[in-house]
Amino acid sequence: MREVPGAGRARRPAPGTPLRGRVAVVTGAARGVGEALSQRLSDAGMLVALLGREEATLCRAAESLPNRSICVEADVTDRAALESAARQVEDALGPASVVVANAGIAAGGPFSSTPADLWQRVVDVNLVGAANTARAFLPQLTRTRGYFLQIASTAAFGSAPMMSAYCASKAGAESFAQALRGETEPDGITVGIAYLHWTGTDMVAGIDDHPVLRALRRNQPRFARRVHTPAQVADWLTTGITRRSHHIYAPPWLRWCQPLRPLFPLVVTRVTRRELRARSRSELAADVGVLGVGGRADWDSHLSATRPSTGP
Repeated sequence: MREVPGAGRARRPAPGTPLRGRVAVVTGAARGVGEALSQRLSDAGMLVALLGREEATLCRAAESLPNRSICVEADVTDRAALESAARQVEDALGPASVVVANAGIAAGGPFSSTPADLWQRVVDVNLVGAANTARAFLPQLTRTRGYFLQIASTAAFGSAPMMSAYCASKAGAESFAQALRGETEPDGITVGIAYLHWTGTDMVAGIDDHPVLRALRRNQPRFARRVHTPAQVADWLTTGITRRSHHIYAPPWLRWCQPLRPLFPLVVTRVTRRELRARSRSELAADVGVLGVGGRADWDSHLSATRPSTGP
């Protein structure tokens, strides 16, 4: 853990801002949406704990925040590491009032060609990691009557071929958060779910390398193809956190897609069928891999921790 006093002048929050002086925890905070959201919450006057796998990158992100923060290297699939992180957060900053389960990775490629341990790793980080995060911080959120935000995706609306692990895990994370909401409401905890669409992270850049997924995006309406910056998404998320919203849509027009969700699997299948038929199994299998720098960093760390060294 490293504690950072605040690198610069904080953007002064408006008087009475409900987030000011409270403690926020963001997982997957080393880059992308997690990093941008940590910045916005710090600008709003919060003390922010950044959790993630890439310690050096994570701490550089923390050092850029205007208010006091800490960075804690932790794997969200490791319950003991998260429990230790929760203790460190409370000791350094106080009990968490906002916890954002943002950590996530993705792998592209056919299910039959994806190594079983890679497929499981995606599910473990995105779904089991979210549950582990909630388990570690629920005692603090109970005391603060706080807010837990699960970062989901439009992948929960309609599953895309070549992304089976990611889509299954995000649908599961959405369902987990819905169940948790009913359980924790009597304790004064609010559970929100954020639905993110195309966001300009290294993960999305990796998706564009896959022809089937690229075709899926190309066949969407023009307004739906727009890629939003992590900073813009962080603004939407911060507004929702301030309001303790049950649902946050990034971009906001996604809320109107909820009633249409039963149609999405049919539409996705029809759009991608042409691309799948146009390519051989060997071509599709060549696209198997982890998407984005952050995902590859997690996968490499996982492999180094779980596979024995060959030695000299």
